[in-house]
Formats: sequence, C-alpha cells, structure tokens
Amino acid sequence: MNPFVLPASLPFLAALGVLLLLGLVEGLSLLFGASAWHWLDGMIEHEPPDGFLGWMHVGRAPLLVLLALLLTAFALTGFALNFIAMASFGAPLPRLLSVPVALLTSLPMVRALGARLARWMPREETYAVTFDSLVGRVAHMLGHARPAYPAQAKVADGNGHTLYLMVEPDETVDELAIDSDVLLVRQISGSRFAAIPNPRPDLLG
Repeated sequence: MNPFVLPASLPFLAALGVLLLLGLVEGLSLLFGASAWHWLDGMIEHEPPDGFLGWMHVGRAPLLVLLALLLTAFALTGFALNFIAMASFGAPLPRLLSVPVALLTSLPMVRALGARLARWMPREETYAVTFDSLVGRVAHMLGHARPAYPAQAKVADGNGHTLYLMVEPDETVDELAIDSDVLLVRQISGSRFAAIPNPRPDLLG
C-alpha cells in the first residue's frame, strides 16, 4: 500500500497542504503590493527573540521561510518514517508516535538551515532604530497603496540599512503609486505608516 495515502500520513499531507497555502497567500499578497513574508517579520519585536525562538533563528532568518522549512522537514520526515515502517513491519507507525518523532527530528534540521540562511541571505531589516524614528523619512513604494489597502515600501534607517514597511496614503491623499518616493508622516502601528507623495524630490530620508 502507498504510505503517502494512509491515514497515518494525514498529518504530513496536511503539512504539505499548509505549505502550498502559504505559497498561494504569498503569491496573492505580492499581486496587491504586499508580502506575507515581511508582514510576519513585522510581528517580531525589534530585537530577535531569545529562548526557543532565538534558538530557531527567528528574527535572524525570514520567518515565513523558517515556517516553510519546518513544514517541509516535518512532512518529509513523517513520510520517511512510515515508508521505513512499512518496509520493515508491514504497517505504518501510529500517529501518536510518528508525529512527535517527525517534529522533534525536524527542529534541529530547520535550526541548521536557518543558521545558513541567516549567514547567506541576511535580512535587510535592521533593529538599530525603532519604527517611530522613521517618521519624516522618505520611503520608496514597492507596491500601489490605497486608503485601507497598504503596500510595501522600503526606507533607509540612516545607518546604511534598509527596513521594509507597510505604507498607506494619509487622509489627504487618494493613493501612493508604485515606484514613487513618499514622505512618512505618521506611524499607524508597528511597521505600518501613513505617507504622502514626497513634496520635495531633493529631500533625502
């Protein structure tokens, strides 16, 4: 019997389903000028967390990528366990055993890959400044923003680093065009800002 379609493999099939859903959400969000990747990263505190999340390199490697790696490693490990069990004993492992084993096996794998990602693909965001200090800086729009529909933008922090924000038009503005420069006039919450078109093209952030 195919171990991939057994009831014992449902948790691992579900993990692949969630992985595909994440890819779909990220693709759709990019069409609207946003990014689930940066939205998730924006939920993290300004400093990378300590404890288990720090051990998993959350805040140092992109959170969405770490989650995708975890789902992939969990699914592949689970399928491998059931395949080995079927070949050895003629039956898959019970889910009460295979799920925790697959999860515990996946965590060190994701941590190792996360460490490589943190070195090879360093995030452009920096935690050297707080978000509220960005008010008054000029950001560059990466998407098209309308009232209540923010789009992603990037802004320099003054230390040679780039931060990614979600920006929407201020009350006095109808829209912010993609590839335009805007002035951040107000912090709405976290990494979400209101902006107006840059009134001075020569104004630097």
